[in-house]
Amino acid sequence: MLNYEISGKGKEHLVLLHGFMENLMIWEDLETKLSKDFTLIKIDLPGHGLSKIYSETHTMELMADEVKKVTDKLNLQQFHLLGHSMGGYVSLAFAKKFPEFLRSFTLFFSTFFADDDEKKDIRKRSLKVIDENFKTFVGTSIPNLFNANEKDILEGKIELAKEIALSTKIDGVKAAVRGMIERTDKSEILENFEGKILLISGKHDNAVNSKKTLDAVPEKTNIKTYLLDCGHNGHWEKPAICAEIINSELLHNLPKKFLL
Repeated sequence: MLNYEISGKGKEHLVLLHGFMENLMIWEDLETKLSKDFTLIKIDLPGHGLSKIYSETHTMELMADEVKKVTDKLNLQQFHLLGHSMGGYVSLAFAKKFPEFLRSFTLFFSTFFADDDEKKDIRKRSLKVIDENFKTFVGTSIPNLFNANEKDILEGKIELAKEIALSTKIDGVKAAVRGMIERTDKSEILENFEGKILLISGKHDNAVNSKKTLDAVPEKTNIKTYLLDCGHNGHWEKPAICAEIINSELLHNLPKKFLL
């Protein structure tokens, strides 16, 4: 069973999935600003935080299945799912496999596109770097995930992100990289899913092509998109704005069939 923590006592359950080389600690800034109407379930994905490694390759589907075991244990029948970056990829896999359990899902600085060949090559090369010098890999990759225009302001958050990344099991990091290489395009999920879909993206995101992603979002009444003036880590860069959007969209702007 994956490691998880629960906070709050709200009537709406919001499951939070962190990204690559993160763990459930990343939500602290956002959590204090989210509505009291939420009960938050924060999960460590396989090979991250206190959760064990399951395989040499952690596909998004494998991770979704493990998340489902947690939500089953908690007897969650209708809940909101939000995933940051890789957590968004897991959320898409979950929405494809178990759509009947979701009131909404949020792609939080994430995308429904698969990696292109260039990105796959970068990930493949990173496996060697992770093996040879994990500290260097973390030290060079983490700062690029933040808005370059505000790195002086965000210095403390960048160091925290590095600290969390370095605490991640190396074999778990590599298993996640292999899983991300294998993932497929999930565009059809946005066409077919009937609940609320929310996309929150960053103008200065160097990990996800926000423009390409938002331009490809289908025009449907159940989908809302936001483009913020930040990098890849809105939970650290713009927690107040992100929380305001989440509170508004997930609590007040659900499609009528999903309202209590």
